[in-house]
Amino acid sequence: MAKPPLSMKPTGWFQVAWSDEIGVGDVHTMKYFDQEMVAWRTESGRISVMNAYCEHLGAHLGYGGKVVGEVLQCPFHGWQWNEGGRNVCIPYQDRPNRGRRIRTYPVVERNESVYIWHDLQGREPFFEPPDVFAAFGDDGGAAGYYPQQRLFRQGLELHPQYVLENGVDFAHFKFVHDTPIVPVFTRHDFAGAVSYVDFTITFSGDDGQRIEDVNSGVQAINGGLGIAVTKSWGMVDNRTISAVTPVDERTSDVRFMVYIGRMPGKDPARAERKGCEFGQEVIRQFTQDIEIWQHQRYSDPPALAAAEYEGFTAIRNWAKQFYPDGLGGSAAEVYAATRKG
Repeated sequence: MAKPPLSMKPTGWFQVAWSDEIGVGDVHTMKYFDQEMVAWRTESGRISVMNAYCEHLGAHLGYGGKVVGEVLQCPFHGWQWNEGGRNVCIPYQDRPNRGRRIRTYPVVERNESVYIWHDLQGREPFFEPPDVFAAFGDDGGAAGYYPQQRLFRQGLELHPQYVLENGVDFAHFKFVHDTPIVPVFTRHDFAGAVSYVDFTITFSGDDGQRIEDVNSGVQAINGGLGIAVTKSWGMVDNRTISAVTPVDERTSDVRFMVYIGRMPGKDPARAERKGCEFGQEVIRQFTQDIEIWQHQRYSDPPALAAAEYEGFTAIRNWAKQFYPDGLGGSAAEVYAATRKG
């Protein structure tokens, strides 16, 4: 991939792990946004994500560090750090070091995922990561779906914005995913930090049908550049989460999750196997996109067809708010303006 002229350190919520990867007492190592990090879970079940190095003499807390009740203990000299990154105990001194603090990140656990808030300016979160069940305003809940199916691809040379732009790219569905007809977008809402895209689509039939006769489609919600959730209607009931998190200046980790709605029948085991097959097909289609993205060059300005102009212009202008270079104003300013309106 040619390095895009876009920052790999945008503002927003980004997935760094799955919840079941970090049990009580676990210390999980990772690298995102060019920072070594650790995620750890206290005895009471709360999770914390912080930069990985002890402020004392720089030991990496992910290699030998251990959870002691509600704090993380350094493997080198036993200094203890709380969920806020503050030193609360030096075992060979009466008082802790109150002047040093490890950088921590706001954390939300949702849809079996661990999300952190990243902002170079250290601002607090000003929008919520979307919930794949609650965000669509219906009665759907996790109990109505088979277990989550997952894809995890590490260190891919792609930018998070490629994945978001795919959501307004109506033409690729026919050529990448073999849909019989080109879908039609029915909603583009890029007014705030969370955006909404709906489109009519079908994966069955032939190219002789009319879009007016299609009774199926997709609703998509983009929570900044890091997380997108979708709900399909009129097809096999499924909901997806795509999460792309920058690792360094060239690469990102990609996570993709699928929930297939439970299918009533006399043989629950057979229905679940069928649901698993449907889920794997959704994942297969997402891998088709990944193959394009990881070899893509960011075209700026792109050579757009007339019908593509509205969608791509809208999403690129919307995306500018999440970058630290001042293009389009800060995400917080845009969000505040939409709330006032």
